[in-house]
Amino acid sequence: MTDVTVTTLAQFGQAEPWLSSLVHVQRGGLLLWVTRGQGVIHMHGHRRGFSANNAIYIPPNHLWSVEFGRQILGQAVTLPPELAASFPPTEQLLRIQDGLSQSELTGLIEDMRREIQQDRPFLDDAVAAQSALLGIWLRRQVESHPQAKKLSAAQRLMRRFCDLAAQNVGSGKSMADLADALNVTPTHLTRVSRQSAGITAADLLVQALAHESRLRLTRSDVSFKTISEDLNFGSPAYFTRFIQQHTGMTPSRLRQAAHKAAKFGVSSPR
Repeated sequence: MTDVTVTTLAQFGQAEPWLSSLVHVQRGGLLLWVTRGQGVIHMHGHRRGFSANNAIYIPPNHLWSVEFGRQILGQAVTLPPELAASFPPTEQLLRIQDGLSQSELTGLIEDMRREIQQDRPFLDDAVAAQSALLGIWLRRQVESHPQAKKLSAAQRLMRRFCDLAAQNVGSGKSMADLADALNVTPTHLTRVSRQSAGITAADLLVQALAHESRLRLTRSDVSFKTISEDLNFGSPAYFTRFIQQHTGMTPSRLRQAAHKAAKFGVSSPR
């Protein structure tokens, strides 16, 4: 069965808001097509607003988060890393102004959605072909849009920091460690991050770790001790305090609540 999913933005952002509102590493490709409403997105160290007729793409291994407005409408397409290879290698936020391009994108996503729902023979082959067409559509749009200004030194620093941060979630390395690897002071990195991302570099790391911790807690039955060791917490007790601080629940209570929500088809704890 294909690992590609097509959902509405309402479904994508509301069922479990923490999944998208916390800065985290995108493991596969993600395409968001916004047809109504607005919001704010963090894309690999840069915070930007978006509105209707915006196409947003997050490549694998990039840090991101999103805050949707209440009136949001549109669709989200998630792709495994191997299918994301046909998409642009960097994050994109494009305003799609002409009606033909808007209709093309909507049609491509709808074709993919129907294919997945019908679950006919050769589904994986069909979805792979449709993913390639989506990638071609997006690359054409990138080609036709005016090139962005050359990245500033601060923007380049944030991209390098986010590259390192995405590689080191759960490694035990601190913001100061990553600043040292980038040959800058923690103070400078903090200032640049506030200006570009709206939060500090340390907060970016904490959110990514909180997301990964919560994901492992609610999507598996692996012991808390094993999770704390895998993510390089000093001890299971420190892991418990970290989870309580960021969710208001103990690890066991959070896992129980998530499993109960999944069983009865309701939203999990926020």
